[in-house]
Amino acid sequence: MDVVRAHPDRFTVRALAAGGGDVELLARQAVELGVEQVAVARDDAATVARLTEALAGAAREAGRTAYRPEVLAGPEAATTVAGNGADVVLNGITGSIGLRPTLAALAAGSTLALANKESLIVGGPLVKAAAGPDQIVPVDSEHSAIAQSLRSGRREEVRRLVVTASGGPFRGRSREELRGVTPAQALAHPTWDMGLVVTTNSATLVNKGLEVIEAHLLFDVPFDDIEVVVHPQSVVHSMVEFRDGSTILQASPPTMHIPIALGLSWPERLADVAAPCDWTQASTWEFFPLDHEAFPAVRLAVQVGREGGTFPAVYNAANEVCVSAFHAGQLPFTGIVDTVASVVEEHAGEAGNGIRGSSVELDVDQVLAADAWARTVATDLVAASTEERV
Repeated sequence: MDVVRAHPDRFTVRALAAGGGDVELLARQAVELGVEQVAVARDDAATVARLTEALAGAAREAGRTAYRPEVLAGPEAATTVAGNGADVVLNGITGSIGLRPTLAALAAGSTLALANKESLIVGGPLVKAAAGPDQIVPVDSEHSAIAQSLRSGRREEVRRLVVTASGGPFRGRSREELRGVTPAQALAHPTWDMGLVVTTNSATLVNKGLEVIEAHLLFDVPFDDIEVVVHPQSVVHSMVEFRDGSTILQASPPTMHIPIALGLSWPERLADVAAPCDWTQASTWEFFPLDHEAFPAVRLAVQVGREGGTFPAVYNAANEVCVSAFHAGQLPFTGIVDTVASVVEEHAGEAGNGIRGSSVELDVDQVLAADAWARTVATDLVAASTEERV
């Protein structure tokens, strides 16, 4: 919204979709932008009534009493607005529930500015098959940085991708030191302000594991040629190393405004989106190798990425359950990735019905069935773990 406000001559917002937890804010945004459709995932009568009332109130305050957007509610509401044919659809939903809106946007021919990495990861070949050339523009800061850096050379000249990680709040701690960390500590990210799930994923480095799978799918680079390096300052957002020894990187102070703006206007750059690095001030950028023993999430992600098929969906779904369990006091911090690994292992067994293959033809029902299976198994493992500790 900041980007749209700063460039009113460039953008007209047709629809907004949200979960429904803050309908007053959603209503004010809808009135300000004059959107045609407002969608919320919650479809209970109380939420819809509050949203309708909030829209009317915000319209009165703005002197736009005739404003009457279409209101949609329910699990498919976001999918409906994502498929309304806008030039660009920005999918910033957290979790695998973003898969259907992603597919709807692609089917409608819209450019998909993708911040919902999970839909690409769990959908894999399904999403790639639905997308036309250059139809998906990455909005994650790391993948936006890679996309920008790739413009410096031909694809056949690329040696490897280097994905940077802040290291989260627990950088430098051993696995033993991580066992007793608290949810509050896990949410105290040193450089980024994110929601509960993404911030926790940053602390476990599950987020970085998901980003490695996403980089593999977006840029068709083998897993062997994707490396994660820890960069605490979060100024270098990722890098591309070329075969001549050159490394091209994208750097800016930590902000999502730049990748969001590029997602909306790609391949053009908008003016004055964010403040650049201040080269008049002394600064130090540090880079460290990733400690895979303390943070095994990235290696596990590469494993499931190589398996392909339904395995990335299982990894993601099990992690979402385990993150909730950690914040509910049902799992220790290290138990998040340990439990995800157990679910992945069970999926690989005969009872897991895992579908393998990077080019296997999946449909939405198969992906969502694997997602549901993983959530059930993860929930059972969390319950068993809780009983053992009690």
